[in-house]
Amino acid sequence: MSIEAHRWLMNAVNTPLERAAFSATAGDGEVVVAVAGCGVCHTDLGYFYDGVRTNHPLPLALGHEISGRVVAAGAGAEQWLGKSVIVPAVLPCGECDLCRRGLGTICRNQKMPGNDIQGGFSSHIVVPGRGLCEVDEARLAKAGLTLSEVSIVADALTTPYQAVRRAGVRPGSLAVVIGAGGVGGYCVQIAHASGAKVVAIDVDDAKLEAIAGHGAALTLNSRQLDARAIKAAIVDFARKNGLPSTEWFIFECSGTAPGQLTAFGLLVHGATLSVVGFTMDKVEIRLSNLMAFDARAIGNWGCPPEFYPAALDLVLDGKVQIKPFVESHPLDDINRVFDAVHHREIRRRAVLVP
Repeated sequence: MSIEAHRWLMNAVNTPLERAAFSATAGDGEVVVAVAGCGVCHTDLGYFYDGVRTNHPLPLALGHEISGRVVAAGAGAEQWLGKSVIVPAVLPCGECDLCRRGLGTICRNQKMPGNDIQGGFSSHIVVPGRGLCEVDEARLAKAGLTLSEVSIVADALTTPYQAVRRAGVRPGSLAVVIGAGGVGGYCVQIAHASGAKVVAIDVDDAKLEAIAGHGAALTLNSRQLDARAIKAAIVDFARKNGLPSTEWFIFECSGTAPGQLTAFGLLVHGATLSVVGFTMDKVEIRLSNLMAFDARAIGNWGCPPEFYPAALDLVLDGKVQIKPFVESHPLDDINRVFDAVHHREIRRRAVLVP
């Protein structure tokens, strides 16, 4: 079955996106999802404004934070027909040696919407049926959320969920999150839900104030404090709250060079530094600090689809709040919304709704 659809294509860097018609058809093992919502991510802006190269050649529809309903299914994927789903931002093939060994995030055959395949800034999207995350609409309604709003689970929430899980955050830990908006805000909430005391660092007082009510026990503005003062404040906070002076969990979510320098400067003995944000900028660090502190650094690329249900449960159970941090806009306003997000005129996660 072929479905008449449309999507907004990026044809060149920093050139207005253009609406184009296409026919959505599910092949074997694939489904067609009628998009309910697609979140606007910092990564999308990197492709559009900074010229970060996509794996799929242009023209390409961006967008990888997608929720919707399956309206058509190819052979082998019929079980998804009619279901509400979140499409993982990174879809491993599930069949290669890496996938079989539980390393799907580095699967060389993975498909990322809006990078490897056509993305979610569209009325419909064709994706592999493998790995979709079903959404219970009754629980969704009970939580006071819409299907479009939980689209952001596909990256803004699951990526920090994976980072917190992989790092090994546990009750009684001290977690430090650099960048308190967007992905970082959800990282604060997830670390808090995992039992950690959380310090949030940002340059924006409004973001710090917002996250203080959602899991941040201490907030610090890095525009007002230098690196030495930030670390001293966290050491003092740890001492006063009976938290360890070693084994801190540090999450760099700002995707900025200053944020990365701040994160590296907070290494203590046994620390875990998780890099979650992305920037094209380079930083100069003394890598030997990892050796001297017997610390470790972990990169985080997406989240394996098998962990999406547990991440979604945090939202549906009310342990992580997303509603205060998202706002919806019509998909047809995509060029205006991109510009507003780029210029920080929209402060919450923008979700584009067809």
